[in-house]
Amino acid sequence: MSESGTPGRYNRSVDGLVAALVITVVAVLAWVLFRALTSQDEEIERDAVDYLETVQLAQDADVEIAYPPTLPDGWKATNVTIVPGERPAFGLSILTDAGTFVGVRQEDEALDELLATFVDEEPDNISEEDALTVDSPIATTWEGYSDEGGDLAYTAELGEERLLVYGSASQADLTLLIELLTTDPLTP
Repeated sequence: MSESGTPGRYNRSVDGLVAALVITVVAVLAWVLFRALTSQDEEIERDAVDYLETVQLAQDADVEIAYPPTLPDGWKATNVTIVPGERPAFGLSILTDAGTFVGVRQEDEALDELLATFVDEEPDNISEEDALTVDSPIATTWEGYSDEGGDLAYTAELGEERLLVYGSASQADLTLLIELLTTDPLTP
């Protein structure tokens, strides 16, 4: 309203509001289309983490952890977790040189729970004839599981805990990591 109490020249109608809204939506869509055509998909590079430092700290606290002392060329650890306490848990996430995922999980948990959390609610059990037999200080025979998406998982007992190696990586890559696993103490 102007000082004289009469409405200003601005037309305040529903049609005007709808027209302004349409113009705004068209401008936003044009911007999104422009960005989609001119931007390149950026691949996010994950930084490597020093998982051996966490393993050393756990070992210093008298927690036995199965870990790979080294990783194959081109592989990198991207995440490491440890849950301290009476029932400690250890997790390690790794990307292979092909960009596929391998995970290691060790905890005092029922096998069904571990598989449901990290693999699939109802994974397929690979037959006993197809169980993985490897030269490993952890276990020579590993039970195998798969899901509908093609992910694989292998599990073995480590004392009273369950060790799970799983992921989208090939069976050869999972086997390679299993063969590397050890519980040997790290030297500071």
